[in-house]
Amino acid sequence: MRAMVISGGGSKGAFAGGVAQYLLEQRQNGYDLFLGTSTGSLLITHLALNKIEKIRQVYTSVNQHSIFSLCPFTIHRQHGGANIGINHWNVVRNFLRGSKTFGESHHLHTLIRNTITPEEFGALKNGPIDLVVTVANLSLNQVEYKSINEFDYDDFCEWIWISCNYIPFMSLVRKNGCEYADGGLGSMVPIEEAIRRGAREVDAIILHTEMTHLNRMPSRNPFSLLTNMGAFMLDRIEQQNIRIGKFVATNNDAIINFYYTPAVLTTNSLVFDREQMTKWWQSGYIYASGKGEELSPLKQE
Repeated sequence: MRAMVISGGGSKGAFAGGVAQYLLEQRQNGYDLFLGTSTGSLLITHLALNKIEKIRQVYTSVNQHSIFSLCPFTIHRQHGGANIGINHWNVVRNFLRGSKTFGESHHLHTLIRNTITPEEFGALKNGPIDLVVTVANLSLNQVEYKSINEFDYDDFCEWIWISCNYIPFMSLVRKNGCEYADGGLGSMVPIEEAIRRGAREVDAIILHTEMTHLNRMPSRNPFSLLTNMGAFMLDRIEQQNIRIGKFVATNNDAIINFYYTPAVLTTNSLVFDREQMTKWWQSGYIYASGKGEELSPLKQE
C-alpha cells in the first residue's frame, strides 16, 4: 500500500502541487491513500482524481480575497518581500461581531465547494482510494483524521476547510459540539497516521527545508510577532512528526521518500501571490524531476 502525505504550509502548497504532479504524471506512482494537513488537504481530492491541471489553475490564481472573507492584516511589499501589518478596522469589526479570531476565511470554504463538485466527490467516495484530512479538536485536545468514506459531500468539504483554518487569523469552527482548527496545530506531517492505516511506502512532501536556513527578522508589530511565534511552534511540531514517522516506519518495515523544499520559499505563508505561487508550482515539478533522477531505486529513508 502506497500513500502520499502532504504537509501544511499555506501558500507554499503550490510547491507541493508541482512535486505531486511529477510523481503522478512522470513517475506514474499509484497511491492507495492521500493524506493532507491544511494546504495539503486542499490538493488531495484532485490529485486522487488525476485532475492536476484543474487544481493547478486554482492554486495559481488565488489571492487574499479568495481565502479571507475578512482579512485581518495588510500587506506591504518592500525589497522583494512582504511585511504584514494590522488591519485595525477589520479586526475591531470582527470582535464587535462576537468572533474569537482576528479574521474570517469563509471565502475559502466557498472556493472549496466551487472547486470540488458533488460528482467528483461521489467518484472518489465510491472509488478504491482513501482520502484523509487532518484537523485539530481544541475542545478535546486531540488530533483527528477525517476520511472521505465517513462523510457526505457537505461535511467533507467543511472538514477540508477546517483543516486549513490557521487560527487566530482564520475562522474557528464549532462542529459537533467542539471547536476545530488547522490540523497543523497537532500534526503537520501525518506520516505516522499513513503507516497506521497500512501504508508501507510513503511519499512525504514537506513544505519546509530539510535543514534550518532561516534567521527571522525582528517582529515589527503584534501580528508579525504572532506569525513568527506560530511558525516557530509549527516548525517544532513538524520536526517531531518527522522523527516519529521515521521511528514508526522502521518498526513497520515501511519506506519514506522525503521531498523537502530546496530553499526557503517565504517567511509568511498567509500571503497568497498568484505570480509567486505559479513559480513555486513550476519549481516543485523541476525539483521532483531532479530528485527522481537521483533516487535509484526509488527509495530514500
